[in-house]
Amino acid sequence: MRTIRGGASPMMVGRESELRRLARLASSREPAVAIIAGEPGIGKTRLVHELLNTVPAGTVVLVGQAEPGSLSRPYEVLLDAIDGRPGVDEERLAALTDPKRSPVERLHIGLAILDDLIGDAPAVVVFEDLHWADSESAALFERTADHRGPRLVIGTYRPDEVTRRQPVAGLLARMERRHAVTYVRLDRLTPSQTAAMLAAATGAPAPLRAATALHHRTGGNPFFLEELLRALPGYDVEALVEQPLPWSLADVLRRQVDDLDPVSHRIVEAATVLGHRILFDLLADVTGTPEDELITVLRDLVTRGVLVESGVDEFAFRHALVREAIAGQLLARQRRRLHEAALDVLLRGGASDPAMVAHHACGAGRYDDMIAAARRGAALYLSIGSAYQALQLAEMGLDEMPDDTELLASAARAAWLAGLLDDALRYGRRWRDLTESTSDRAEALYLLVRIAWESREPEEMRALTYAIEVLIAELPPGAAQARAMTAIAQSAYLRDELDAAVLWADRALALADEFDLPAVRLAALLEKGSTLIERPQTAADGRKILHALVDEAEKAGEWVLAARALHTLVHGEPPTSPTEYAEMLERARISAERAGFESLSVAAYFQGRARLAVRSGDLRAAIAALEEGREQDRGYRRRGRWADYHGLFLAGLHLEAGELDRVEQLIADLAALPNNPPTVIPGLEFHLACRRGDRARAETALDQLLTALAAQTWRNGEQAHDLISAAVELGLPPARLDEMAVALLDAEVWDAYRTLVDAQLAAVHGRHAEALAGFETIVEAHVLGPAARGTVRVWAARCLLALGRAGEAAAHVSAAGPLLAGWGGWRVGQLALVRAQLGMDPAGAEPVATLTPREREVAVLISDGLTNSELARRLFISPKTAAVHVSNILRKLGVTSRTEVADLVSRH
Repeated sequence: MRTIRGGASPMMVGRESELRRLARLASSREPAVAIIAGEPGIGKTRLVHELLNTVPAGTVVLVGQAEPGSLSRPYEVLLDAIDGRPGVDEERLAALTDPKRSPVERLHIGLAILDDLIGDAPAVVVFEDLHWADSESAALFERTADHRGPRLVIGTYRPDEVTRRQPVAGLLARMERRHAVTYVRLDRLTPSQTAAMLAAATGAPAPLRAATALHHRTGGNPFFLEELLRALPGYDVEALVEQPLPWSLADVLRRQVDDLDPVSHRIVEAATVLGHRILFDLLADVTGTPEDELITVLRDLVTRGVLVESGVDEFAFRHALVREAIAGQLLARQRRRLHEAALDVLLRGGASDPAMVAHHACGAGRYDDMIAAARRGAALYLSIGSAYQALQLAEMGLDEMPDDTELLASAARAAWLAGLLDDALRYGRRWRDLTESTSDRAEALYLLVRIAWESREPEEMRALTYAIEVLIAELPPGAAQARAMTAIAQSAYLRDELDAAVLWADRALALADEFDLPAVRLAALLEKGSTLIERPQTAADGRKILHALVDEAEKAGEWVLAARALHTLVHGEPPTSPTEYAEMLERARISAERAGFESLSVAAYFQGRARLAVRSGDLRAAIAALEEGREQDRGYRRRGRWADYHGLFLAGLHLEAGELDRVEQLIADLAALPNNPPTVIPGLEFHLACRRGDRARAETALDQLLTALAAQTWRNGEQAHDLISAAVELGLPPARLDEMAVALLDAEVWDAYRTLVDAQLAAVHGRHAEALAGFETIVEAHVLGPAARGTVRVWAARCLLALGRAGEAAAHVSAAGPLLAGWGGWRVGQLALVRAQLGMDPAGAEPVATLTPREREVAVLISDGLTNSELARRLFISPKTAAVHVSNILRKLGVTSRTEVADLVSRH
């Protein structure tokens, strides 16, 4: 079999769903046909290679590849597939290549050769590059697909290289009519997939800026990206951005235009200089080519696959590297003259695209024109949510005028929106230090506070806040002072100083009303509303403020403020209706996209989808949403709050599902990141140790968690419920649970989660009537999701059992079933345990034994492998009482071992 070329990346990226589709076909043991289409270098061969690595042992694999010129070599693909393969009948092989035999006879000989090699075994037969295949190979492919049995026949081809005269054209049409064909179309990698591929190849996440530039440079083509990586020993990703093309790749790319006539060659050279968007009229003016002649040339370039028609009277190179390879042969003077010609045309026409003007002004060496266009373009791109493009333009201008405060302001804002916090901080500080406008200084400080928070730099935040307070004292009442007050309100809110945040927001609002400052008013309302939501007693007022703010901000085009307000609403207490929540989530994403706010339009969106799934009681969907969001982020090197936006939430969901090995890996991933909040790692370590039953590790992690909590200013009822539930599962003594509750809760946590935790502790202490009263007040509490409400029902049933009210307990168990139907893990395990205590089958109806409720509970724990000592800790009884229960269970069930008890429990 032909050896399939490997790649620079040790793992295939971005083709997981396609691989799953093909793997299902290969494992179905039914005849199947798949056609894989895509441009050169897109990964067709790699996908086939990955598929062949998954097929079971005993599967016959045959891979043949057509080559340019195969049209004149009959059965080239089959011959390639069987080259050097033992077991091929030499007489048949000679007959296959005998031109004296009839085409029909030779076709049957080819089929017989395949049948001899495959027999009745499952098989995967691959015909690579069908666009070059001879007619005999195409006919063989078609007849092979007719064969019955466990055989998957795969063909790959390049759609752009298929013409009506080639055998593959007729083959594809006939296959469509005669077979159920699975078509797999491979598209270019997305920016996040390009980043993931870079991370896989280099062993480390890629800088966002470098990954974005390389995606643009390669167009998301895996082959081009691999060739660039191969050309640079050590895989320095940032150096690759400016690295010249390797000669081999440049030669391959230039071959596409080597045979052009002189006029066409001159036009394609001019097109390389015009940039990423090639306007028909501009190209005509720069080259002086008549319209009809230019149409003919462009049609030929599109047919060759050099250009694509990207819009009305607009073209682009199919691959940016093709443009780069051709442009690399131009003389510097030649390039400069083309830039000058293009710039003059644009300026005469009053060009509306400042990026194009700046590009040509820079290439022509006319820097005043470039600076003016960069200022105008950066502001324009920021206004339409193209943050990265705004940053590129601002930096183009700053290369020439590094102290321009207007460009520094645009660069700082754009870098922040794009998630490039180091760059945002650098530009923001320089903007603050160089501006002579107090209003601009206040704006710069407002942004710097946000950047410091997202970078997890608390000392920086404190220093900035002090600088703002000093500035306020120096400023007269007015716009600059109001903006500075809003900055302090933001800082106080982000540092959980809620009273101070409301105070400063109100002061800013008063000035905004006095001096008619609508933009400042909206910003101050955002800080005030966000702060009020943090406290249960004022949350309704905060939500009201933010809802009204969103409408105003959207009308005013203040998309950053709208996105932040919606983000706060979505991640606060969710609306009563899942439909309303979903609508708000989509609205938040749209606002974030219009602002170019990368972290809110991508990472926060997937968290919102996960929360929506949790509110619907669908654990698998919640995990899938977070995994998808994490996949889009994981290839990038980030810092601060967004370093692993999903890791903590995802670890919590995997703990819910009982997927503990996955949690272990997530903890290791998080621990490798700098600046984690101090409670994150010990909290996860403790929860995991409890679920694994590792008491020593749990005690150590709990001590670390309690120490870290002392420095944390906020508390969370949901976190308290999760951790205390895990501690109860482990069997920690009641006094230790009380200590946890004191540390995990405070006066600000008073909602249903507080009631839930208090009731859990009352039950552990044996105060079942008190606990039951607490549980029954929150069985319909909206703040609790379906899974938590299911757990409330289970705990209520346990209390009722302890009080001897089995009938009422069964009603709670029946109500818990639907709530936990889409869940899993420990909550469902607890439900099963109480069902067993009640003698209910999984549907919740019939008795399965003559044991008492307590004995049924013990029997289930015995089936889990618990010893008498572990039973005692879990049930808060003495080891002697546990031994009595075990003895009674063995006697009543008529068995002699714990293994038999486990067998009976599992059957029921």
